[in-house]
Amino acid sequence: MTTRTFRIMVRGVFDGLTEEQRAELVAAAPEHDVLRAAFTREGHLSYDLSARTAFTFRFLDEGEAEEDILEATERAEQSAENWLTERGYGYKNLRSQAEDLSQAPLGKRQRRAATTIR
Repeated sequence: MTTRTFRIMVRGVFDGLTEEQRAELVAAAPEHDVLRAAFTREGHLSYDLSARTAFTFRFLDEGEAEEDILEATERAEQSAENWLTERGYGYKNLRSQAEDLSQAPLGKRQRRAATTIR
């Protein structure tokens, strides 16, 4: 079987942050900037508290079958929840979106390269 790569985004909203927690997040904001966002195995958190209290974790996972994306999504959600809970950050409206890259449509450059190879 081939290995499938999954990209999972777990989104939510910070809720009930204390002034101290807000200050911690603002101080750490440069490493969580949306412009530095990346899909990683451990999950990358991005947010911009000056704009809104929403956040996004980006995870990269793998599986062998199409249905493995469900377990990968559960792992990503659990990791996001653990990260937030360990730091005492309140959150709400947690939701996930997952993509199996083997099923993703080819971009314009990839289509052009595929037709040139044939």
